[in-house]
Amino acid sequence: MSAPLTLCLLIALCGCTPAAAPPAHTTDPLIMPAGEVVSMRIGVPEGYRRVACATDSFGAWLRALAVKPNGTPVRLYNGEEKGWQHVHAAVIDIETGKTDLQQCADACIRLRAEYLWAAGRFDEIAFNLTNGFRMDFSHWRAGHRLKVSGNRTWWEKTAAPSDAYSTFRSYLDKVFMYAGTLSLEKELPLQPVQRIAPGDLFIWGGSPGHASMVIDVAEHTETGKRIFLLAQGYMPAQDIHILLNPNSEALSPWYSLETDVPPRTHEWTFPAMKLRTWE
Repeated sequence: MSAPLTLCLLIALCGCTPAAAPPAHTTDPLIMPAGEVVSMRIGVPEGYRRVACATDSFGAWLRALAVKPNGTPVRLYNGEEKGWQHVHAAVIDIETGKTDLQQCADACIRLRAEYLWAAGRFDEIAFNLTNGFRMDFSHWRAGHRLKVSGNRTWWEKTAAPSDAYSTFRSYLDKVFMYAGTLSLEKELPLQPVQRIAPGDLFIWGGSPGHASMVIDVAEHTETGKRIFLLAQGYMPAQDIHILLNPNSEALSPWYSLETDVPPRTHEWTFPAMKLRTWE
């Protein structure tokens, strides 16, 4: 039997436990300070090129995400600076909200949902809650709202229909309350690591658990070996940020399929390789 949804609210929170802190990087030559989007801020190592992405794909959208000015600190939902400021290469320019909701799995959900919203694919915006309930945006924009009693979850029409972005954001906040690493891990199919692509996720479901998104992928022009960038949210809720690689100062912020799977970041070591995809 599934846990009551009130309990699911607790375990939906990221619950991430920091790994031991490795030394911070002092130089990162692949970071281009003037770049205003992901693909312009993060260069590729010599001998590599970014993998091809269709112009309307999730990967292309991720590469075009705006980043805040170089050196911007990661801030928590309450405006305070995060305690550790040596873990990120860049901060994604997406607001976090003013409550402690958008944590690790939620940040991945946010990016996927924002892509579908920007593409006008409203009927595809849907995520499973921890108890298995499918919470789709189509119901929400039609005026239905989520009702919860113990482990029972259902829709009731209590609001006027709306296609406003504010309606979309309120929908996401409710998803963040009741979804998390456990639900996202169950919802998404496994992806062979050799086929790693922008938008894929490393997920370890649980409490604690964690999720990080592959925000870009490049490959060696001769060997075809792939490297990737990781982005994450964390707890407390904070800016989504692109991670540095604590394992290779020369390659950072890129991670390698040769040496960094499962990836170990400054704040989390995935116990095993569990790469998942949206499609």
